[in-house]
Amino acid sequence: MPAERSPGRGPARHVLILGGTTEARRLAEALEHHPSCQVTTSLAGRVAAPLLPPGGTRVGGFGGVAGLAGWIVGSGVTHVVDATHPFAERISFNAAEAEALTGVPTLALRRPGWTPGPGDDWRFAGSLEEAAAALPGLGGRAFLTTGRMGLHTFAHLTDTWFLVRSVDPPEGPVPPRLEVLLARGPFALADERELLARHRIDVLVTKDSGGSATAPKLAAAREARIPVLVVRRPAVPAGVPETDSVEVVLDWLGTGS
Repeated sequence: MPAERSPGRGPARHVLILGGTTEARRLAEALEHHPSCQVTTSLAGRVAAPLLPPGGTRVGGFGGVAGLAGWIVGSGVTHVVDATHPFAERISFNAAEAEALTGVPTLALRRPGWTPGPGDDWRFAGSLEEAAAALPGLGGRAFLTTGRMGLHTFAHLTDTWFLVRSVDPPEGPVPPRLEVLLARGPFALADERELLARHRIDVLVTKDSGGSATAPKLAAAREARIPVLVVRRPAVPAGVPETDSVEVVLDWLGTGS
């Protein structure tokens, strides 16, 4: 059963934040002392020791669309904010389908993606599988920052040396030539420069996660003149309004200044 920690009932709005991102935490913090709002942030539970936001929290899956819709109705949720990671695509589609079932409105809070600038050498892949296929032609010492969940995609690459950075240790199949660095962002540019130089990295592999917490690695790669293999974001549900601004979400909730 998912673990729950819920605040008392009574406020006019019950906001369910599908979270796990910096944006979700900022929204929960902005609503923390708002008297008209009860806030519950749902976390997927993929990180062993997540940074819990203020307000109520729920850790674990809902059991698909029907489970999410049932929880929304049963908990008296009045608004849903999809502030999940840009690559957590399944929950975003589940949220859109749950809105259709329940009539409870959903707004997506998504950080903008990264865009290459002058001096960047970016190559794009549509999936982790495409990135693994393209990687051997780009370099032999890869800094892989796509997360531990998809590491098995690169496990067959026996000639490439990998530096993998993640919050928790990887599980399942991994590349044979691998060094794991356990760390949680944000990361400073000076540290990223030193990391690339110390490990003699000649290619960076990343997802287009956006945001500022892990962006310095892109600047470090540009300075080092190494190619960056970027996995494009998956599709998002059609018809769900979205914004990259917490302030816009507050206005949508009727709690803005």
